[in-house]
Amino acid sequence: MRNRSLLILTTAVTAGALTLTACGSRDDKGGAAENGDGGGVTVTIGLDAPLTGELSALGLGIKNSADLAVKTANKKAYVKGVTFKLEVLDDQAQPSSGQQNATKLVADKTVLGVVGPLNSGVAESMQKVFDDAKLTQVSPANTNPSLSQGPNWAAGDKKRGYKSYFRTSTTDAIQGPFAAQYVFKDAKKTKAFIIDDKKTYGAGLAGTFKGEWEKLGGKVVGTQHIDPDTKDFSAVATQVKSSGADVVYYGGEYPAAGPLAKQIKEAGAKVTVVGGDALFSPEYVKLAGAPAAEGDIATSVGAPIDSLDSAKEFLANYKAANYKEAFEAYGGYSYDSTWSIIEAVKKVVDGNEGKLPDGARAKVVEAMQGVSFQGVTGAVSFDEFGDTTNKQLTVYQVKGGAFKPVKSGTFGG
Repeated sequence: MRNRSLLILTTAVTAGALTLTACGSRDDKGGAAENGDGGGVTVTIGLDAPLTGELSALGLGIKNSADLAVKTANKKAYVKGVTFKLEVLDDQAQPSSGQQNATKLVADKTVLGVVGPLNSGVAESMQKVFDDAKLTQVSPANTNPSLSQGPNWAAGDKKRGYKSYFRTSTTDAIQGPFAAQYVFKDAKKTKAFIIDDKKTYGAGLAGTFKGEWEKLGGKVVGTQHIDPDTKDFSAVATQVKSSGADVVYYGGEYPAAGPLAKQIKEAGAKVTVVGGDALFSPEYVKLAGAPAAEGDIATSVGAPIDSLDSAKEFLANYKAANYKEAFEAYGGYSYDSTWSIIEAVKKVVDGNEGKLPDGARAKVVEAMQGVSFQGVTGAVSFDEFGDTTNKQLTVYQVKGGAFKPVKSGTFGG
């Protein structure tokens, strides 16, 4: 993985405020590093994602896209007197690593916002650490509704637990039902076998699919949980075949979904495998086997990025930057997550006579709630829970060995 270094300026601060033009010392209340000769300040944006391990393709796309946003802001001098720096940490998709990374980022007083993580389960381990420190967290990929709306959201009791948590991707409260409607009404499937990996993301997504599926009149012919670290799924594959299902809905991620789909079809089950945004990757097709994966379906957040006028500059700049890895499913959302933090910092600076004040972290959290701009993925803003106001989703189907968009829209309950 390549290290893209950014200009890092040294530190200073005036009494009572971290100014953009004077000199002083480190702000211990959540500020930034300042240049002693009046050259400006460095604001660090942290990033947490799986950069190694089975989900690294998605994580590296998130990292590269955030890196591009930081470089673009610096090139444009978007916040006068501020140089942004990206601090990248690897969580390996493990909650314990994510929590350690959160603690490390909180300890760096120049960090005023964090992009990530990929996994909802990792986010759960980080939220309180960031919220206690009044440090903004913006995920480009978390979709479990409880992260923003509380554990009882499904019963209508929605309560925001962490004011510092935001996300640019829409939630499984919409994604699961959106998939169910497409599979039942458009794909004309009627008998579903539902499987999940028991993780926060997977179990939650499978649950929202199941609720809408049964509401529509679809039949659930079987349910099962798997250990995603065990790549022998022959027992559940046999159950699927015996159930008579015509569709399998899997709540989980592509490292297990690919082998699971392959083994289900090798067992002789004539089914379409369907899943959420964590299946929407070329890696799924590789693991499932291109012929076997043909016809399988994944939903993902937003509209196809190459169809958006708002994404043209991002696509061109990403290509020009010569990143080794693709931006994958969350690249546009990662860029927008990073840019939302940049916008919040700009609000704080512009509202304080060109100065970044003491207690800047808390002020950035406040500013985030009102952030609104035209991003790569379309209009970016946040509702009262910190969730994105962009509810667009797309159904993708494997055709000719690659995922192709077949339908975009918003969920109508």
